[in-house]
This record gives sequence, C-alpha cells and structure tokens, in this order.
Amino acid sequence: MGARHTNHGSLRRWGIFLALATALLALVWAGWTFVSSRGGLVTTTSLDRSPRISIGLLNAPDSLDIRTNDSDAVERALLGNVYETLTTRTQKNTITSGLARRWTTSSDALTYVLTLRDGLRFSNGDALDSDDVVWSLQRIITRKYVDSDGLDALKSVTASNARTVTLTLSKPDPTLLRTLSGRAGIVYDRNADIDYATTALGSGPFTVGRFTARSSLTLLRNADYWGSRADASQITLRYYSDDAGLAAALTSDDIDMALPSSALESDRYASLSGTRTVYGETTSKTLLAFNTGADSLFSDERVRTSTRYFIDTAAIAKQQKDAYAPLGGPISPLEPGYADLTGLYPYDVAKGQSLIGFFALHYLGTATILTPSRYSSLADTLVTELSKNNRYEVTKQVVDDATLARRMTSGDYTMAIITMDDTGDASRFASGDSVFRYENSDAQSAYDQAMSSTTDAAYRSHLKDFASIVSKDAASAWLYTRRNIVVVRDGTTGYPTNMTDQMLPLARLSD
Repeated sequence: MGARHTNHGSLRRWGIFLALATALLALVWAGWTFVSSRGGLVTTTSLDRSPRISIGLLNAPDSLDIRTNDSDAVERALLGNVYETLTTRTQKNTITSGLARRWTTSSDALTYVLTLRDGLRFSNGDALDSDDVVWSLQRIITRKYVDSDGLDALKSVTASNARTVTLTLSKPDPTLLRTLSGRAGIVYDRNADIDYATTALGSGPFTVGRFTARSSLTLLRNADYWGSRADASQITLRYYSDDAGLAAALTSDDIDMALPSSALESDRYASLSGTRTVYGETTSKTLLAFNTGADSLFSDERVRTSTRYFIDTAAIAKQQKDAYAPLGGPISPLEPGYADLTGLYPYDVAKGQSLIGFFALHYLGTATILTPSRYSSLADTLVTELSKNNRYEVTKQVVDDATLARRMTSGDYTMAIITMDDTGDASRFASGDSVFRYENSDAQSAYDQAMSSTTDAAYRSHLKDFASIVSKDAASAWLYTRRNIVVVRDGTTGYPTNMTDQMLPLARLSD
C-alpha cells in the first residue's frame, strides 16, 4: 500500500510539473508574439512565414513620382507591382488584359469600349471604378505626365457605368492598347492625397513600405489585393553604384537576385557559388548606325549596301556576350511587324567589293566609328572587317554616352555603335529629322499606312513592309538583338527573364 501511495505522489508531482511547464511555454510564446524586435506589436505580416527577398539593381531612383519622373528605374520598380494599367504586356511583349478584362473596337477604329474587372480595389480599400479611369486619363493628358504623348489621338473618355469606359479617338491609333499598358494607362485613386515623390498608392499586388532615395525601396504584400496575392510578403530593391558592388552584394548574401547592367558583365558572375545566371529576350537592338545625310559618304546607297555585305553579323552575334540573335532590320522579334531579314545581306565580300569598286581608291576618305567603351572590342572587329575590303579608311573613336548622343544629334559622325531599346523605335527611320538623317518616300508611305491602320493585322503587315524597305536600302547595319541577364541564388523562383531592362513583375517571386 505504501509503495502504491508513493507512485501516485510521483505521478501527481510530474503532472503538476508538466502543467506548469506547458503554461510557462504558453506565456513565453504569448510574450514573443506580443513584442516585436523594435518593441512594438507584431503584426500579421511579421508572423508571416512567406519569403522576404532582396534584389540588387543599378540606377537608383531619386523620386517615386511615376507621373513626372521619367526614370526607367521608377517604371521598372512600380509598374505592375504597385501601379496597374488598363492593359498589360506579357513576357513575349504581347498585349493582354489588365484592369480592363476585355475591350471592343469599332470598325473605323475610332471607338474603344473597355470593360473593367469585377471587385477592383486600391490598396487603401477604395473601390476602383470607371470614374477613376476617366479621371486618370484626363489628368495624364492635361498635366502632360510622362508618356502622355501616346494619347494624342484620344478625343474624349467617358464612363457609362461603374465598369464601362468609352474612348473616342480623333484618328485611328493602332498603338493605343500598347500605350495603355505603360504609364499612360495607370489608373490612380482620384480621392488619394499622398506625396507621390516618397510613396505610391495603386491597385497592385504590392504597396510601398519604405523608400530611401538613391538607396532602397521596400515593397510589402498587399493583403487585400483584388487578384492572386503576391508569393513574397516583402521584397526589398537595393541599389548599387556599379556592377562590382552588385556582384559583391550577391557574394556576401546581401541580396537574393541581381540585375546587372547588361550581359556584357556575365563573366563577373560566372564563378559565384550557389547562384545561376539566366538569360532572356529583349526588344533592345545593337546596330552600326549610318549618318545618311547629304554630306556623308553614307548618303550613297552603294556605300551603305557594300558595308553591310562586309559585316559578318552571324559571327558577331556568336561572339558578343550580350547578343541574343542576329538581326537584319529595325524591328526585333518581340515587336509587332517583325520579319526575319537577316538573309538580305549575308556576309559576302565579293558582292561588297563589286559595289564599292565603282569608287576610286581613297576617293571616299575616312569613316570613323564612334563607340562607347563597352563596345570598344566590337568596334575593333568592325574596323578590321571594313578596312580590309573597302575603298574608304575606317577608324574608331571611343566616347562617353553623352558625347555620343550629342554628336549624333548634331550630325557630327559617319558611323556609330548604338542600341535602340523600345518597342516601336523603328519609327526613327521614318523621319529625316532623326539622328540617322534617313529619308525614303516609300518607307515613309509604308509607315504612315501602318499608323493609320484600323486593324492589328493591317498594322503589322504595313510595319513589315516598312522594315523591309528600310533594311533593303541599308539605312543602317543591324547587328543583333540583345539579351537580358538575371543572376539568382539557388532556390529562387518566379522571377521574370524577358525584358527585365524595362519591366520587373515580382508577384510570383519566391524562394
């Protein structure tokens, strides 16, 4: 009996101990969840186990005002993440639904009727409806916000109900839907009163948590987002002064993902352990630009065409670290109106010599290739290829970007290695007022027909005609389309790969 009594006492004491331990553990847990590392209450976001990711970039913005700050950095950080647009672009640069889930176009292409999605809300809880769309478009135009010139054909915008918006144009504009996928298509909260330079209020999957000008930007998941919520609870964009600092931050685990200045920097990241380098397509094009003005030797079509035959674009595209594929004309594969024109001027020294042979030796004088330092080796290749087969001497001159732009604008050049980055920038070959000084009435006519098209099919067809005329006439020597570079830590997923130089959708980013 005594032994049994002792056993019961031990069990009772163990039970009391376990109960006290459990209670104490509960108190500790409650205390931990009550106090944050800064001494305040822990919010639901603080306890969220979903990823917090840091991204390293260059070219830090000094203001978040996407309306007036024309920096590419602001657009890349906020568009599609904090601010949303009426239409959006896919990773293949095609136009798809955005805040407007569908639209119809009249047969004369002068009226667009947009139907908004159900249940749209801004991050502050305000409903997003057609009145916000009308107010935003009117505001963008009247205050001449960045890219408002893309809405020049818009004559009126009205709302017939909370979800239907009608746009009336003064003339057909086949680029309108693309324009509405950029800054000119942002829908703002008409009732918001914020300092746009230091914060932002949109309808996207993220909100702005903290912004330090020229240093960092923290995006927080919008818990009340109308669509699929972001995978990461927090994404911090950290800005560095150069590629060396960016690589060092990745090495020291300060960031999970890096976007270098270009694929020309790929060697810097090749040896980093625990990371992988991923490449994607862009609309960016590298070309040897010709000054075709009356005082330039490239005003003669025979000089232009022979020069193109002397350039082995296929070999150059294989050698260049930032090359995605050879290019034969002014429109890249990710742009409307693209056709493969690389076969127009294959590498053919004999054809080139037969064309340039019309001119006496040294008659044409000297042609200098202006180049930024990053393309100095490419310029060397071009100088070698053109010098050994030509009737004019070729030299190179390395200049900074500002000097290159100034000299091309003033016409003080014969050739220059440049990049053209935007969808639709082939239009610069449709005007003699551009840096190329190129004029061709057939090209101008084809471009005008494209821009007055009432259907997308006609628009693309006329653009193809325009690009073919410009390429056949050798308005420049197109070399290759460029590729993106993204460096990520192992395990990181959901990152974009194409056109990250322009757009950086982050809602699916995770680790």
